[in-house]
Amino acid sequence: MTGFLSNLVQYQGLIRMIAVLGIGGTFQIGFQISTITYMSQHVKAFINETWLERYGYPIQQDNLLFLWSITVSIFGVGGLLGSSGSRYLTVKFGKKKCLMCNNVLMIVAASIMGCSKISQSFEMILIGRFMCGVSAGLCVPLHHQYVGEISPRKLRGFANSTSSFFWTLGKAVGQISGQRELLGSQSLWPMLMASCGVPALVQLVTLPFFPESPPYLLMHKGDQEGCKKAIRQLWGEGQHQAEIDDIMKEKATMKNTKILSVLELVKEPAFRWQLYMIVILTATIQLCGINAIYFYTFEVLQAAGFDEKMSSYMTMSIGLSELVAALVCVSHITRGVGHTLLSSTDTDGISVLQSSIIERLGRKVLIRGGYWIMGSLLAAITVTLSLQDWYFWMPYCSLGLIILFTVVFAVGPGGATVSTRVEIFKLSCRPPAFVISSVLNWLGVFVIGTSFPFIVERLKHFCFLIFMVVLFTSGIIVHLFLPETKGKSIMEITEEFNKLNFKNKRVPETPNHVIDDYAFCTRL
Repeated sequence: MTGFLSNLVQYQGLIRMIAVLGIGGTFQIGFQISTITYMSQHVKAFINETWLERYGYPIQQDNLLFLWSITVSIFGVGGLLGSSGSRYLTVKFGKKKCLMCNNVLMIVAASIMGCSKISQSFEMILIGRFMCGVSAGLCVPLHHQYVGEISPRKLRGFANSTSSFFWTLGKAVGQISGQRELLGSQSLWPMLMASCGVPALVQLVTLPFFPESPPYLLMHKGDQEGCKKAIRQLWGEGQHQAEIDDIMKEKATMKNTKILSVLELVKEPAFRWQLYMIVILTATIQLCGINAIYFYTFEVLQAAGFDEKMSSYMTMSIGLSELVAALVCVSHITRGVGHTLLSSTDTDGISVLQSSIIERLGRKVLIRGGYWIMGSLLAAITVTLSLQDWYFWMPYCSLGLIILFTVVFAVGPGGATVSTRVEIFKLSCRPPAFVISSVLNWLGVFVIGTSFPFIVERLKHFCFLIFMVVLFTSGIIVHLFLPETKGKSIMEITEEFNKLNFKNKRVPETPNHVIDDYAFCTRL
């Protein structure tokens, strides 16, 4: 235990930076997703009042529903734009500068939304939400990359897992802040909308005290002394030459490997089924119903028979349950980290990941099983919503099933999908593959945000059957075509996909522009 605590003291700079990156990173998108549901009734009333004052008559219900859906979904349009430019900006300016400028953008957006009620302009909410989306689209990939690059190998599994923790923490904090006793009241909802500027301000003030990513300093700036200084600041004093050597090897590999463009990846037959799987996995995350529940929890709970005040507390219970699930997952990895730090012979971090749920069960099992369990839960939710007038306790069954749905998502497909998307592509293909994945993600946010209010209006509680069909269909496809990536090198995974890409045909020689000089194992 003494050795473990001393290692925690040694890496205190890294832990502090992980916290700062999380507050201004995935915490933001979780906070944005959860708070919007608490403002739905207030923003709709504000739009109606503004319309009445301008034109002398109340807005039609369909037009009000359309404006509200645009208010929710324009966040996805901004996210699509921000994520599309993240790769270029990080290479040109570095992650630290990009994050600081991104925080300024978020603070400006928060100020615009906070002044919307005083200015009697619901258009300011639309502008602010769009800017928040751009900022979120930038900060999420920056957060993932930054955390991965500043962590030593033996802590990389733990560090990467914190991004999902901060995402769920942001949702939980947003749901607590949105209670009518705090910022979710009729008079204070503009402050709730503007509160997204607080974590941005925290990161803007604290980030200058932390270094740029060591790999960026060495690989893009050629600053070896700056790289060593950054490593000492984050990891404390010690022998870190092995990590620097790894960065140098990666730099040499990048020189000899051409990164494919999106068009080249789409045209390359050797990666056809990898693309099919990433499209299916990404689309299923968006169409599984989880975003619909996050965005429109009030509407869902009111359909289950809860009044507005009770729905507010029930929404908070959903977020807290997911946060607990995320903490359980992180605790598995943390125990592995403790074992790694105390071991003098284990330097490759294998025990870190072996201790986690994803390494015990495998990616394919968590994704496929998670889909089928979530689909079954949606069927049960539909049944309980249909029977809510028969028994007084039926709405509570609906709530329990919704909570269980979010927990299964957090433990299963939520984390396993991220890992699988990284592992099925070679180094030369990951950047364009992630661009495709990001575009699909944010398009999904926009489509669900725009269409779900109308789906609920027309289909009522039967809307969940659409998501149920998607989940069962995707589960069957994953079962039939997705190879298990647990414990396999990239070459072994590629061989599995070649059986699908070329079937009975002879596998052609690997093109020069997609050759990787090394094979990594997914257990590292």
